[in-house]
Amino acid sequence: MHCRILLGLAWLLLVVWGPVVRAQDSAQFPAALVGQQFEYTVQTGDSLSRIGARFGIEPPVLARMNRIKYSAMLHPGQLLQIDNRHIVPEQLAQGILINLPQRMLYYFQAGSPAAHYPVGLGRPSWPTPARRFTVANLQENKTWYVPKSIQEEMEREGKVVTTEVPPGPDNPLGKHWIGLSLAGFGIHGTIAPSSIYHFQSHGCIRLHPDDIAALFPQVSKGQPGKIIYAPVLLAQLDDGRIFLEVHRDIYKKGLDPVALVTNAARTQRIGDMIDWHTVEDTIRLKEGLAREVGLPDPVAAGDKQ
Repeated sequence: MHCRILLGLAWLLLVVWGPVVRAQDSAQFPAALVGQQFEYTVQTGDSLSRIGARFGIEPPVLARMNRIKYSAMLHPGQLLQIDNRHIVPEQLAQGILINLPQRMLYYFQAGSPAAHYPVGLGRPSWPTPARRFTVANLQENKTWYVPKSIQEEMEREGKVVTTEVPPGPDNPLGKHWIGLSLAGFGIHGTIAPSSIYHFQSHGCIRLHPDDIAALFPQVSKGQPGKIIYAPVLLAQLDDGRIFLEVHRDIYKKGLDPVALVTNAARTQRIGDMIDWHTVEDTIRLKEGLAREVGLPDPVAAGDKQ
């Protein structure tokens, strides 16, 4: 109830007085969703963590989605319901867009998202930077020259200090490397696919081996890119439906999701079309998936009666 009161007051203040905080404004471009709702057949060796990493869903959310315990053992042939819809946060004319809290990479061609993939990113103590970049180089079977900072971490943790790792099954970069103009950072494959959709790296962007293999031939040197930090996304689609997606503020930027939603609703002039009780639940759960939050269409509701 307390959160509902806050949401109501925040919306009232924005309508009457305008934005009360500097918040993330919604991008002015045709809103789009990626992902889908489908049924997945569990394969041998699958776990909630492995499936969630592949499709871009946190394992506890996947468990709740299927009304099973997070600790439940899966068995081959079991059917799981998957809903991995995400809101595209911005539009690029061409190139790569990565939204850090969302853990998603979008590849744009001719102004449209031609592909999208879940990614693994830097842990909070070693964050992936949010800034613009260009593709600096593309390499296959790259030797990993271990940065001095990671060597020092190995030493602190009592591990054998490695200075370089040649191509092969032990190379954490996988087979494909897309080097960025951000010194020391790149987009690459991984030998640990279950680490995708987590914040576990030293700042680089990890893709599933199959995804980086699909992306790699489409990318060229000099292509632009952008890394953003947008934990709250609100979008109205062409068909009138309104979706909200809320993620954890993983890098502790101090962003207020209530303020972000209310400011985005005001910017898009859709505040009176939103079910604010559903917004409250979406903010509380922070599932990281696109959830429909629009009020029912009274015309459509009347047709069903």
